Amino acid sequence: MTQIFRRSADTWLRVGLLLLIVGLSGGLLVALTLEGTDYRTGRNWVVEQPLPFSHAHHAGELKIDCRYCHSAVQSSAIASLPPTETCMSCHSQVWKNADVLAPLRMSLREHEPMHWQRVVELPDYVYFHHGVHVNAGVGCSECHGQVDRMQLMFKAQPLNMGQCLACHRDPAPHLRPVDQVTNMQWRTDEDRRALGERLMKAHPIEIRGLTDCGTCHR
Repeated sequence: MTQIFRRSADTWLRVGLLLLIVGLSGGLLVALTLEGTDYRTGRNWVVEQPLPFSHAHHAGELKIDCRYCHSAVQSSAIASLPPTETCMSCHSQVWKNADVLAPLRMSLREHEPMHWQRVVELPDYVYFHHGVHVNAGVGCSECHGQVDRMQLMFKAQPLNMGQCLACHRDPAPHLRPVDQVTNMQWRTDEDRRALGERLMKAHPIEIRGLTDCGTCHR
């Protein structure tokens, strides 16, 4: 019977399968590596805004409390973004003719809200409530970093599932007195774990259930 395949066919088949396995493994490795990079998580990337708002100036130099602009952060799932009227409560008097604030004045004049871009935007399948965390004593800087030093706002933490779970499994070191939640300069000489455990009893915070899937995925 005439031979259909060349003698080298078996060798080439083995080489092809090997290349396929190597290619699939390499592709999977690249995908897993990219998943944790800043490019994928958005960490340290500045988000372009309709005007260059400086948290370093407002929250840092002027010591404006976070809740002045993010007024719903203690009671709502979202932190809320300030309406134009909040900005103009100061800028109708301060820097009122500055060119950089022209979009703000136009927003007020035309009754069109400023289209601020969210720096942190969680997927639709993740449920997060700012009020719950703020009232439990989780400081703004725990997730958002030292906002008072950011000339332009960027995402300071990856805020992935692993980071959330790590905090939910062991929240004590991440807690502070509720009246210090928005204080970016807050420090304590007390052991953070001991302080956190005492605060957990005062709130109270029950760890059991914090890592249940339904807590964050509803």
